[in-house]
Amino acid sequence: MTWQVWHVSPIITSVFFILGVFTLYQVLFNWLKTVLDERKIKFDEDVINSWFGVIYMLIFIFSLQSTIVGKSSSWEFMNFIVIALIFCAYFLNIRIPYYWFIPIILVYMVFNGSIGYWESWCHAVSVMFTYWSFNYIKRLHTDKYLFLRYMLVGISWGAIMWFFVAIKFSLSRSVFIQEWIYLIIFEILLYSYVRMLLRESSLKVHLFEFANHDALTKAQNYGAYNSEIKYLFSNSQKNNLNLSMMMFDIDHFKKINDTYGHLAGDEVLKQVVSTAQSVIDANDSQVLLYRTGGEEFNILFPGYDLQSTKPLVQKIFSALNNMTVDFEDKKIKVTVSMGVSAVSKRDDEPADFYDRVDINLYYSKKHGRMRITAQ
Repeated sequence: MTWQVWHVSPIITSVFFILGVFTLYQVLFNWLKTVLDERKIKFDEDVINSWFGVIYMLIFIFSLQSTIVGKSSSWEFMNFIVIALIFCAYFLNIRIPYYWFIPIILVYMVFNGSIGYWESWCHAVSVMFTYWSFNYIKRLHTDKYLFLRYMLVGISWGAIMWFFVAIKFSLSRSVFIQEWIYLIIFEILLYSYVRMLLRESSLKVHLFEFANHDALTKAQNYGAYNSEIKYLFSNSQKNNLNLSMMMFDIDHFKKINDTYGHLAGDEVLKQVVSTAQSVIDANDSQVLLYRTGGEEFNILFPGYDLQSTKPLVQKIFSALNNMTVDFEDKKIKVTVSMGVSAVSKRDDEPADFYDRVDINLYYSKKHGRMRITAQ
C-alpha cells in the first residue's frame, strides 16, 4: 500500500518505523525513571533497563508478527525482529542465558506456526547465536574496531538467518540479497541513532552532575539540598515522619587559607567531605551530605529523631576532629563545630528548621568550637 498510494519506497517507511520504535522506547524508559525518582523509589537503572527492554521488545515482536501469522508473507517483518534483538543484545547489553532463551524461542515458534519446519529450527539456533555474539562483542573492553566488529557480526549472522528463511519460503536470490542488504542498512542506522542518543544522554548526565554537585569536593551542593529538604520537610509534616539535620563547618578555615594558601584549603575541604561521606556510607547510605556554603556542610537524616542521630553524629564528629591533612610536607590539623536538631511541628517551612540548626551551630562556635550542640 505504501508504494502504490504514497509512492514512497517501503525501505523509507521501514527506516522511520524502526527509528520511531526505538524513540518510543527511550521516551517510555525516561518516563518510568522519572516516575520512580518522583516517588523516591531507589532502583538499579541497569536492572530496570534490562527488564523494561525485554518486555518492550517482546511486545513489539509478538504484536508485529501477529498481523501476518500463517500467511505466505510471514517472513516480511524478520528484519525488524532481528534489529530488536540487536538492540537488546548489543545496546542494552541484556544477557539472556540459554535456559531463558530456549522457552522464548519455542513459544514464538508455536505462536508463529513454524515449529514443524527444520528450517525454522536452524533459523532459531542462528538467532540465539546472533544474540550471544552481539552480547560477547559488547563485553570486549576496547573501543578499537568497535563499529567493524558490530557490522561483521550483523552481516555474517544476517546472511545465515536469511538463508534459512529463503529456503523455507522459496525466496528468489534477488529477494534474499535485497532483504539482507536492507538488514545491513538498518544495522548501520540503528548504530548511528543509538550512539547519538547515548551521547545526548551522557551530556544530560554530565549537566545534571554539574548542576547538583560541588565541582571541588563532589559533594551535593546547595541547589540539591534545597530540592531535597523541600520534599523531605513536606513529607515529614504530612505523614508525621521523623527528620533531623546536622550542620557543621570547619573551625578557623580562613586562618587555614591565610596560613597555608587556598590550595591547602581546597585540599582540607575535599578530605573533610571524603571522610564524612565514608562514615555515612559505612553506617547508612540514606543519610545525605551537602556542601551548602564555603566551609559549611549540612547532613540530612530522613527517618531519624534527635536521639537516634547521636551515634552517627558522634562518629562523624570524631572522624573529622581527628583529621590531619598532609599538604606539601605540612600537617594541617582540622577541627569542626556542629549543630543538630529535629524537625518540629512549629516549623512552618524548611527555612525555620534550617535556622534552628544554624542557631545550634552558632552556639557551638561561640562556646569554644570543636563541640556538638543538639536540641
